[in-house]
Amino acid sequence: MGDSVAELLQFVHLGARLDLKSVALGHILGLTGNADGIATLINTPSLLVSLITLLSDNNATIVKDSALCLVNVSADHKGALALLDLDTSVGCPPLQSPPSDITSTVVKFVTDPMSKIADFSCMILSNLSRANHDKVIDALEKSASLDDLIDIFTKKQYNKAGANLHYLSPLFSNLSQSGRVRRRFLDRIHKLVPFIEFEESAVRRGGVVGALRNCTFDPECHELLLGPHVDILPRLLRPLAGNEEFDDEDNDKLPLELQYLPEEKQREEDPDIRCMLLEALTQLCAKRKNREFIRERNTYVILRELHKWEKDRKVLLACENLVDILIRTEEEIGEDDLKTLKVPQSLSEDFNKADEQFLKDE
Repeated sequence: MGDSVAELLQFVHLGARLDLKSVALGHILGLTGNADGIATLINTPSLLVSLITLLSDNNATIVKDSALCLVNVSADHKGALALLDLDTSVGCPPLQSPPSDITSTVVKFVTDPMSKIADFSCMILSNLSRANHDKVIDALEKSASLDDLIDIFTKKQYNKAGANLHYLSPLFSNLSQSGRVRRRFLDRIHKLVPFIEFEESAVRRGGVVGALRNCTFDPECHELLLGPHVDILPRLLRPLAGNEEFDDEDNDKLPLELQYLPEEKQREEDPDIRCMLLEALTQLCAKRKNREFIRERNTYVILRELHKWEKDRKVLLACENLVDILIRTEEEIGEDDLKTLKVPQSLSEDFNKADEQFLKDE
């Protein structure tokens, strides 16, 4: 297969005949549909360079097919790493300037408001950042500001060619695994939190919640997140709330955003997003001061009703872990900062086994 793929090189460059280029790209696109085909492409780096080059072709169909090939290759972990490590000067046709690295190239299309492959470019970026977020961060610092990408993401109809840019959201989630960028996210967090309940796209909601959840793993961020500037607690709880009615006493203790919710109020439909919301809340309970703050706002009643409604075992476990912290007194907990609590390895193993068994039980 390798020899036949190598033969395609003469047909997949900017100056090739359109009909031959189209047929060759169709064959390559078919290869990207399975692991063996992607492995063959990885072993032909000059062909990967050609695909990047063709993102700038004059023909819209060629551009789209090239972008689809790169989406599929980057969705494979080894394929993504190969693209990130690619020397774009290898195999570049004579008299043509080699393309920029893959990250810089696709960022150019994301930031172009007239680009027709902006969504594909967002997908490629997301895939690359899942494989190695540090390399993507390094490349982004050279080609675009993270602040610029956040601004683009939050502008309504930024792209005039119909792209929605939803897949910037999982990119943000992946990048926020790095402490290098979490602080920069926090500076613009007020622009992202409205998308926690973005009804039009679970991808956009999930990526934003994932980024926020990752920020909560940094204890130094908790004061800002729970403080009045961000006020993250009701924003994390609201998607977990249904249309249950509470008595006046319980209602008055809830944040204003959670009082007297309408009858049509629905919980977040995606269990993975519900789980991330609960994990974020659990991280925010690390210090006693924050646990008391969260208890005082009657978080328990929202979680109690969620637990009655919830069917997903993973979400139930996350909910029970959080409730277990909130219903215990501080004297029972006995630690100001749960992150400093040392759990014996034998107990940790027992807890993990218990969790695994819980997830298996129906």
